[in-house]
Amino acid sequence: MEAIRARKGRAFVALDGRCGSCKTTLAALLAARWDCTLVHADDFFLRPEQRTPERMAQPGGNFDRERFLAEVLSPLLEGRDASYRPYDCHAGALKAPVAAPLRPVVLAEGSYTCHPDLWPCYDLHVFLTAPLEVRLERLARRPGVDLEAFRTRWIPLEEAYFAAERLEQRCEMVLHF
Repeated sequence: MEAIRARKGRAFVALDGRCGSCKTTLAALLAARWDCTLVHADDFFLRPEQRTPERMAQPGGNFDRERFLAEVLSPLLEGRDASYRPYDCHAGALKAPVAAPLRPVVLAEGSYTCHPDLWPCYDLHVFLTAPLEVRLERLARRPGVDLEAFRTRWIPLEEAYFAAERLEQRCEMVLHF
């Protein structure tokens, strides 16, 4: 990270990987260590009206990558502060705008952040993983999580994306938690 910052002045990093693999935990630790802009992919899941069968059939289609690129990555890459409206899955609506000021390190955290449409935006691509049993235990400890929905819907969608994009093989760094 320091080498990238020394060479380019700032570093754009994607932390992608399986649910329950500690992406958010690692991002919080890194944000506490570095002067970071931290943006969570969970704020960019598709709104219900966007979830067409065609879109959901695409690897990584559950993520509003177009909005993520337009509202967050593009302004930051252009050297400007960004602002976005997080999507609240429980309320089914966009929340009030959140500032994403440009800082020396930009961390994009969450599944689908290494989508091919976003891949060129980053200097470093990190894939996080853990055994399924460990991930399910972690997910079960989260408040309000529908574990069956993860087993039957979200994990299969993620795995289809990881397989289609070969992320574990393509990312410069793979971390096992």
